[in-house]
Amino acid sequence: MKKIFLIVALIATAFVQTGFAQHDHAATQAQTPALLPLYYGVKDALVSGNVNLAASKAGELVKTLNGADAKTITNRDGLLEDAGKIAASKDLKSQREYFAGLSTDMIALAKASKLSAEPVYQMYCPMKKSNWLSSEKTVKNPYYGSAMLTCGKVVETIK
Repeated sequence: MKKIFLIVALIATAFVQTGFAQHDHAATQAQTPALLPLYYGVKDALVSGNVNLAASKAGELVKTLNGADAKTITNRDGLLEDAGKIAASKDLKSQREYFAGLSTDMIALAKASKLSAEPVYQMYCPMKKSNWLSSEKTVKNPYYGSAMLTCGKVVETIK
């Protein structure tokens, strides 16, 4: 009788742990996909040199990150810090500097989690010596905007 009880307890424990593991995975996938379009919004605003739009889009990213579970996004604090600096800044050059840090953290997140069903392109600017993410292969440089719009290249495709 004790053996049967022990076996039932072990089986129940296995099912409960599996259920929790699936829940955590589902929560991570539900929170992270929203981040990439917000990041792209910041990038696109910097490409066009629109300081106010970059600050606004970064503010939306901060809001989404604040609503996300810190356990599901491992580098959430770094993302929050750089997005917050972009949101608070009214200087395009400073925003572009902070974007380099934001991009480093987003690249790490994109490689650790599936952020999109579509390919994500990691770009590199040799002048800035910094990377960024894009949804398209065409280079549109957020670090120099119209001054050097096509400076850069695709270095990796993250699927």
